Parts: sequence; C-alpha cells; structure tokens
Amino acid sequence: MDIEALDQILVKIVEKKNTLSTLNYNDKDYDQVEEELHDLEDDFVEEYGEYLEDVLADIHDELCPDNDVLLPIAYLANKYVKQEENGQVVYHAADGGVLVDVDEYPDKLTRLVLVPKPTRLMLQIGRTQEEQVWIAK
Repeated sequence: MDIEALDQILVKIVEKKNTLSTLNYNDKDYDQVEEELHDLEDDFVEEYGEYLEDVLADIHDELCPDNDVLLPIAYLANKYVKQEENGQVVYHAADGGVLVDVDEYPDKLTRLVLVPKPTRLMLQIGRTQEEQVWIAK
C-alpha cells in the first residue's frame, strides 16, 4: 500500500471540501467544484476503498460493533482546519464524520473521522476531546 499516495489524494479531497464549504449553491463555481470533489472521491474509493473498509471493520469491531461500516468517504468531515504544527501542515476535522455508538462513552456524541497529514482515523468525543484510533503505516 502506497501510504504517501493515499495521503496525497486525501489532502486533495480535503482541500476540495474546504473550497466547496466556502461557496454557496448560487455561486457559479459551485457545480464545477462539487463535480471535481465527486470525481476525487470516486477515485479514492476505487483505489483505497477495500483497504480502508478492512481498517474500518477492525475499528468498528473494537470500538462500535453495533454500527455498520460505511464507505470510507462517509468518514470524511465536511470541513477541515489546516494548521502548521512543528513546521508541518496538519489537518483537524471541524465538522462531520460518522456518528457511532462507543460503549466506553455511553453519554457522549462520538464520531469517527478520516483525516490526512498523516492519514488517520480520529474518534471525536463530544466537542472538545478526540483520540487517534488508527494511523496508516
């Protein structure tokens, strides 16, 4: 598995999602950007879907066995925050992901979110806490 290529396409998707989040439906560029995003997502699922579905199945078995595994693109946030940390670009999910029921956090809203730089799955617990539950290697 080419983890660097996986991360690169994920960054492209995240950047396109961020661009789309700045446009409203009436913007002349909205449809074009949305189409480009869907093309990237299709390529992503075709190239890395099977690999990521296996990863997601393992994570679901461990953390949230009562929830179904969805397509990897469902785990993408609607918007990401891009920051520089220790001289490197890092992304954090701002909104979105897949709601899951985690036994360890019975009274908290929990989401699984796929994040790039490096490619990883984050478990968001409530609005202020998150844990890395997987990283691509």
